Amino acid sequence: NDPFVMKHWGEHSGAEGKVTMMPDGNGAFTKAVGLELDASGAGLGLRSKRYSMVIDNGVVTDLQVEDSPGAMEVSSAGAC
Repeated sequence: NDPFVMKHWGEHSGAEGKVTMMPDGNGAFTKAVGLELDASGAGLGLRSKRYSMVIDNGVVTDLQVEDSPGAMEVSSAGAC
């Protein structure tokens, strides 16, 4: 998401001061970690797969990637 969405999401969810909200509006991070999804067929272009990633002091300690674009089996807050 873009920085404006991420800022609002952080404020609304109470994440401020607890979680670093990291926007990726251009998809540079998504591409660098190989988690892009081509949703051109639905008119959405390149997007990010749905996933949860825990990064501790710059090291990825957990990565859960959904098997299908609409799923929220392993990336939801309740699953983490």
